[in-house]
Formats: sequence, structure tokens, C-alpha cells
Amino acid sequence: MSVNVGIVGTGIYLPDNYMTAKEISEATNGVWSEEAVINKLGVKKKIIPGQNDGTQEMGVRAALDCLKNTGVKPEEIDVVLCIGEEWKEYPLTTSALYIIGQIGAVNAWGIDVQNRCCTTIGAMKIAKDMLVADNKIHTVMVVGGYRNGDFVDYTDKNMSMMYNLGAGGGAILLKKNYGKNLLLGSHIIADGSLARAAGVEVGGINNPITKDNYEEAFKSLRLMDPVGMKNRLNEVSMPNWYKCIDVAFEEAGLSKSQLDYLAILHIKRSGHMEMLNTLNLREDQSIYLEDYGHVGQIDQILSLHLALQQEKVKDGSVVAMIAAGIGYVWAANVIKWGV
Repeated sequence: MSVNVGIVGTGIYLPDNYMTAKEISEATNGVWSEEAVINKLGVKKKIIPGQNDGTQEMGVRAALDCLKNTGVKPEEIDVVLCIGEEWKEYPLTTSALYIIGQIGAVNAWGIDVQNRCCTTIGAMKIAKDMLVADNKIHTVMVVGGYRNGDFVDYTDKNMSMMYNLGAGGGAILLKKNYGKNLLLGSHIIADGSLARAAGVEVGGINNPITKDNYEEAFKSLRLMDPVGMKNRLNEVSMPNWYKCIDVAFEEAGLSKSQLDYLAILHIKRSGHMEMLNTLNLREDQSIYLEDYGHVGQIDQILSLHLALQQEKVKDGSVVAMIAAGIGYVWAANVIKWGV
């Protein structure tokens, strides 16, 4: 008997605080104008965390929203795959277990997974494979929080690609034999030659925080090899992305011409438009997250969540989620919404 895996619903938590394009411009000391931040980087405003918006806590709030939206009881969850970032309230604590405890998922076990901004799509693939393979697993929640924007130094010109980093939490619930909203195909490509092209330089084993560098440490998310990273990405990034999409559609047994909605992470405006044009999509077949910023791996959940609210996704819609994460990794999946 074949097994299907469907999406029951989503949950979102977004802090109330924003950083405007003007404020981003000012943080760069005017190197980027407000107009350029809006038109090139594609950010009118972005969400930033408040005082109590820890990464784990935002995951809890998104999980509770997901349970409310779906009507699923926390006791029904078998596994929590946490996609929350490593930058969290307490290092070496397991975010999945904290979320399990806070939402009352007493029958679940959990594990943290990480693939930077590709984590949601990767975790959804893992969840589907677990649901298909393990008779004891029936319901999986993919959930987490993100606030890596804390580490951005706006005076670092190489970091303009990350000036859009925001904050928030997201959750998506998958169920075995749900019979609708089916996750049909996924594909992921990694390029390990870029594993250390970007990251937080100060605070790990190789370069620990000291009394002399602690202020630098909290603004040390950097491109460690800006020239090599740019050259390599120019060579492989778009081909890898399109291959992920092609393979995911092939696995789903659908044609790309059937694509109705693209849940794409926030990237610069020109890249977003290029992607839509290449896939023969209209602007209204996606949501450009210019009023949110790039909330890391939460972007795909946020995009689907908003698309359902705005009825851009409805019964019969074919949805593709796409993402890319530093390290470097590209991913896509295909979902058939409705029955």
C-alpha cells in the first residue's frame, strides 16, 4: 500500500519591531541609499526581534499558532524536527526538546537539523521520508525560529547580500496518509567547496570570544572568502537551483508548466524577477517579502502561509518551495494543494 504525506497547515510568529529601508541606509553610513535598499536589495522594511524574541521562544510561538490553525492536539505529534538557528538562547541546548516541553507534545521525540536557509525544505524531505519509512511515526512538526540578523555589520560592504536578514518563527505540520496538500517531490544539491565561505568568524573554537574581541564577535557574520564565493556562485548557483526544480517536478510526476505558486526566499529584486520570468510566472504567482526581509529558512513557510491567506494558493494549486543556504546548498520541493 502506497503512503502519501500531506501538509496539515502552518503557523507563524512575527515580532512587532521593524527596521526600515531608511534605517538600513543610515546603518551603512549612507553607502547604500534608501532608494537602493528598496529597489535593489528589495527591502522596504524588515522584521527585527524584540526583547523576548529568542530563537527557541519564537519557535514555540509558531508551533502554538500552527496547532491553533490546524486543530491538531500536541499529544498527536510524534516527532519535532527543529529548524531553528544555532544562534539561540542557550548554546548546546536542543531547541526541539524545548519546543516539545513548552507546547505539551508529550508523546514526541525531537532533533535539531541545520542547513542554514535551506533547512525547511531539507527538514520537510526528512519528515516525509520518516513518515513513509517508519510505521510508528504519523505526524511530524517542522518548526523553528531565526534571528541571524543580529550578527550583521552594516558597515561591511561585502555583507550587503545579508542586510535583509530579519527575524521570526515558523511551523509546518505534516501527516501520513493525510490525502491532500501532498508533498510530492524534493531535491537538494550541496557544494562543500563553499562550506566556510561565509559564517560567524568570532565565537567558535578556532577564534573564541575574549575580553578584547567580544564587541567584534557580535557583528562578525562575514564573507570569509568574498571573491571565491562570488565567482563560484556566479558559475553554479542558478544552474543548481533550476536542476533542483526540474528534479523535484520529475519526482512529483508533474510538469513545470503546471506551477501556480512559487514560495521563494527573499533575494534581491532583480533575482526574484529573473526567477519568475524563467519559470513563466506572473508577479502575482509569488509574494515578494519586501515588507518582512529574509527570515532565513522561515521564508518558505511564511510565503505559503501568506499565500493561503491571500488565496493565491487554493485547491488544485501546484506549489514549489525554493531555497538556497550558505555552505552552499540549493533546494526545491513540489506540493499539490488540495485533494
